[in-house]
Amino acid sequence: MMADRLTQLQDSVNQLADHFCNGIGVLQQSATPGSFPGFEKTGNKTPTESSDDYAPLFAQLIARTAKDIDVLIDSLPSEESSTDLQAACLRRLEAENNDAARRLEEVVKRGETVLEQIQQALHEIALSQLESQSLEYEAVLNR
Repeated sequence: MMADRLTQLQDSVNQLADHFCNGIGVLQQSATPGSFPGFEKTGNKTPTESSDDYAPLFAQLIARTAKDIDVLIDSLPSEESSTDLQAACLRRLEAENNDAARRLEEVVKRGETVLEQIQQALHEIALSQLESQSLEYEAVLNR
């Protein structure tokens, strides 16, 4: 469960980095170049008409993703509770293990009972076959 949150957090951080990179790319593509005395270039570029639409969009995306990151960070267990959570998890696993051990013992007992019944049935079959062979042998001798 915590691993899922950590994966979501990593995905959100990657998404935030993508938004920053895309926002900077749009700025580079559409912003008017600044002028520095002594470093003037010819052919100043003018911003495109649609560049005004991108600033609020990227600001909204960045703000929303940052908020998502804050929510995910707040949902992570604190250091104090992680020990308690681990202890609770271990107690739950121990209880499940004890329950599984009890069920296994019951299954083994039932298996031993069935094995005894099968062995008894095989013993009775063997005796019955011996009696049958003995009767056949006596019948052959009495003829």
